[in-house]
Amino acid sequence: MKKILMGYNFHREGFSSLEDKFELIYPEKQSFRKEEMIEKIAEANVLIPNFSFYIDAEIMDSAPNLELIANFGVGYNNIDVEYATSKGIVVANTPESVLEPTAELCFGLILATARRIGFYNNQVRQPEGIGWGLYDELGSSVFGKTLGIFGMGRIGQAVARRAMASGMKIVYHNRTRLPEDIENKYNAQYVSFEELLALADVLSLNAPATKETFHLIGENEFKKMKPSAILINTARGALIDEEALAAALKNGTIRAAGLDVFEHEPKIHPELLKLNHNTVLTPHAGTQTWEGRLDMQAEVSRNILGFYSGGEFARVN
Repeated sequence: MKKILMGYNFHREGFSSLEDKFELIYPEKQSFRKEEMIEKIAEANVLIPNFSFYIDAEIMDSAPNLELIANFGVGYNNIDVEYATSKGIVVANTPESVLEPTAELCFGLILATARRIGFYNNQVRQPEGIGWGLYDELGSSVFGKTLGIFGMGRIGQAVARRAMASGMKIVYHNRTRLPEDIENKYNAQYVSFEELLALADVLSLNAPATKETFHLIGENEFKKMKPSAILINTARGALIDEEALAAALKNGTIRAAGLDVFEHEPKIHPELLKLNHNTVLTPHAGTQTWEGRLDMQAEVSRNILGFYSGGEFARVN
């Protein structure tokens, strides 16, 4: 019987379809530490990693029987995919199950940041109460505003669908322009990256972390955005130069930011933590729903079953 090493103490219900076909090896505590994983992985055929540490050459070299790394998530920058490929280890991810929960949170951050929900929530809890004038501490409506999407893939399109329902205009930039029928579906206009920066009232980053997208948004890009612009990132923290973002928020180069991901997670840039009035920060919670977690486990299970049956699965390499 093939053995699956569970990097995390996942909810058993989510992997029930694997129980009679594989031996499932769970950690005694919440998750394996790296040294524990290295000890346990020698006999494993499949690894479902956690996100506590990078799945690197040291781990893979300790796993002579490893055939598949079935990642729990769509992003796979927690795995040395190039090294896995060199060893003949297949990597899979979960692009389908993360789609709707991540898009929900992304649009939630758009609304929360534009309408300053986090700031208002904090203010009503202050003992002195609220004593604002009619035009003090205003938010902004999203209706009629332009949403710029960098990365109009499946998640970007799911965000666009929600934005359309709220009366927003859609512009986007991809490496490759979408087919006309998809553009028409969202009434979306393809623009250059420079135009995206200039046009967007809200700029949403929905692209993967690659060498090309590292610090995609930095000091120069902030200068090209509207002073009233809002930046949203539910993709990967490395897309933004956080030092430059903190400066842009403090000096009014842009208005606000809603962030679910950070460059050095779980650490957050200390200057961003100080900006309560114009940031909304969440702890990489895009899929942090009960339904989302079970859907992700189901997709991981389908990937494993597909790999061993010769069927379809979400292969990365």
